[in-house]
Amino acid sequence: MSVPFAAVTGGSGRPLDQVRLTGLRARGHHGVFEHERREGQDFVVDVVLHLDTRPAAATDDIARTVHYGELATAVADAVRDHPVDLIETLAARVARVCLRDPRVVAADVAVHKPQAPITEDFGDVLVALRRHRDELLDAVPSPPVPAVLALGTNLGDREATLRSAVSALSATDGVEVTAVSPVVETDPVGGPEQPDYLNAVVLVRTSLSARGLLATAHAVEAQHGRERAERWGPRTLDVDLVDYDGLVAASPDLELPHPRAAGRAFVLVPWLAADPAAVLHADGGEAPVKELLERSPDRNGVRPRPDVLLEVPS
Repeated sequence: MSVPFAAVTGGSGRPLDQVRLTGLRARGHHGVFEHERREGQDFVVDVVLHLDTRPAAATDDIARTVHYGELATAVADAVRDHPVDLIETLAARVARVCLRDPRVVAADVAVHKPQAPITEDFGDVLVALRRHRDELLDAVPSPPVPAVLALGTNLGDREATLRSAVSALSATDGVEVTAVSPVVETDPVGGPEQPDYLNAVVLVRTSLSARGLLATAHAVEAQHGRERAERWGPRTLDVDLVDYDGLVAASPDLELPHPRAAGRAFVLVPWLAADPAAVLHADGGEAPVKELLERSPDRNGVRPRPDVLLEVPS
């Protein structure tokens, strides 16, 4: 890393280990000038990943650390991806790629532009930044990214509420509804005695941050009279952010993926119907939703409701 940062410490207070990849060269078409977009130029990227390598060292198992060959390909692909004006934007994109692995606590990225269109004699231009995993919750994506929202309702006109919620999400700036699952009916899980739920999953592409999309979900709940008076209690509408572009991150107000999604058949069944290739990312890697559903003890309690039709708003 050309511009050094202070060490990153783990939960125990000890400095984390580092995996470094330096001098990675890839051709991109980034820049504010038309000839940069047309002709392209070479960019050089350095990354430092901060993580605990002790589990890998103790087991000699590559699956317990970052595969630097795969990392190199992913970073090069990020450079070769769609053009942006600023290398600041490109560096942030590379940092997001580096933080896809949930073992990485923080990533330092330097993007060099040695062929920058400068009329003076110079050696290099670079932007260096550090991103921590929890910062990704506030990162605004470019381009829009996929996300998964789970809807549930057991009060009032449930069918009308689901339809209205899908329309409200679609009407939100920065949210494009791409698919809506079939509706299912399920028994309530936990909490006091209450009516059965109607559930559905909505697939979207969004230019909002993860926290921005969560705020949207809460706003749609509020529009439909949601009151948080009792944990696990009945509700007019529940909108959960289940997955956000495979991001694995946690903060006091938001954890991704949703911490209970892997065991909730009322989420997995409609999600699989909307996307048969769906995958849930977590600390241990990724698991196909189909396999998670096969292990779910309450999968037989999910009842199809083909009479309730939801559509992608036009």
